[in-house]
Amino acid sequence: MAKQPRLAAGRARAMGLPTRGTTNPNRLRRVDRWMVGDPTVRTALAAGSLVVDLGYGATPVTTVEMAARLRTVCPDLRMVGLELDPERVAAAEHAADPPLLTFRRGGFELAGLRPALVRAFNVLRQYSEADALQAWDGLRGRLAPGGLLVEGTCDEIGRRCCWVLLDETGPLTFTIACKPADIATPSDVAERLPKALIHRNVPGERVHELLTAMDDCWATAAPYAPFGPRARWVETCRLVADRWPVLDDRRRWRLGEITVRWSAVAPAG
Repeated sequence: MAKQPRLAAGRARAMGLPTRGTTNPNRLRRVDRWMVGDPTVRTALAAGSLVVDLGYGATPVTTVEMAARLRTVCPDLRMVGLELDPERVAAAEHAADPPLLTFRRGGFELAGLRPALVRAFNVLRQYSEADALQAWDGLRGRLAPGGLLVEGTCDEIGRRCCWVLLDETGPLTFTIACKPADIATPSDVAERLPKALIHRNVPGERVHELLTAMDDCWATAAPYAPFGPRARWVETCRLVADRWPVLDDRRRWRLGEITVRWSAVAPAG
């Protein structure tokens, strides 16, 4: 991220670079479903109902979907979609439902807001690893007390996703989510690793070791293939959990997810 000018007193200058803006309905359904079910996220929403969707793209569809899904656990949720491009903000106004759902121009400064939860998906891929980590720090510093950041990447139709959950102290967990029928091996998700990890998928790095272990367990779970890709994925996760700090269980594995402690994949050094 290029060094940004100092903010004027009492104002928040939009910070960051515009994204390509590509999006599709239901593209972010997997991360939304995970947030609804994750106890840490639910605790944060119980403490504060302001949520920001950072960089929603050319259309606001995924922001509208996120608001609807999170309201199943936080009925008084107030959602704000932020985009750097003023034309995208103007185009989103037809979907606004003030004060429950609004759209503003903003970037990493979060338009001066202090949300309980920020989702930033497919936003940091265009940055260097160092700049992405700097963006993490900036976003974490703008959260409400006890607030959370969910930052990640997915493919164009949301079948392969990875994300990191962070709080004010730093990264907490790392999640892989996919449609098991859409992969040949678990490491197929490597192309969707978040910027903090995508260049670390090399021998000697922990994330590479995790993906290698998942591929090995996937091969061991081959006898489950006749029962379908989901059954094979669940058995793969069970085998991985014997050796890695896996935080979820069969109920989440059946959804094509697996979550580990961040320390299990944190970059070496």
